[in-house]
Amino acid sequence: MNRLFRRIERRFELSACHPSFLTRKIPAGLSYLHCFGGLAFVLYLVLLLSGMLLSVYYLPSEQEAFRSVVAITREVRLGFLVRGMHRWAGHLLLVLVLLHTVRVVVQRAYLPPRELNWLAGVFILLLLLASGFTGALLPWDQKAYWTTVIASGIAGTAPWAGETFLQLVRGGPEVGGATLLRFYSLHVLWLPFAINLFLWAHFHMVKRLGIKGGL
Repeated sequence: MNRLFRRIERRFELSACHPSFLTRKIPAGLSYLHCFGGLAFVLYLVLLLSGMLLSVYYLPSEQEAFRSVVAITREVRLGFLVRGMHRWAGHLLLVLVLLHTVRVVVQRAYLPPRELNWLAGVFILLLLLASGFTGALLPWDQKAYWTTVIASGIAGTAPWAGETFLQLVRGGPEVGGATLLRFYSLHVLWLPFAINLFLWAHFHMVKRLGIKGGL
């Protein structure tokens, strides 16, 4: 791998064109505990790639959604593998983000001047949870349907804005085709856009402020 990287560097001279991006000082006291954020980002890229492949065959309609998922799993070549990668990458991503959050709290890396970076990370976590919630409905089976009914119903019991939030999430009084289409739009378009925006802010501040070393 080092030989490959050196060859790419000789061809493109990346470090000369982007010195501030590719070269930086690494503080003392780093360990494998500091890798949780980077591993989570790799899994996020796996989610994006596998999600793009799944979207080629998935049909977000009340009549075709479940059948398209079955076709992806049983008929599309390596479809079961791509779907499995998407599913498990999502689970592992949340685990790594939570571990990354615990490491930041223990290290007190949320204190100034990194408080805005901490807020960006919290928003990323909330958006990832929302992405997992919206993605859970897309298989459109009994488990997905009733999970969404119960979860959205609990949220709808919140005081003042509960009923309005319930109508906004479901797209109507009941979970149906409008809910599925709304969740699909959020899952593949709006939530990834928001996550990418906060990831850019998160990485930009890490680059500017550096990594807090030691525990």
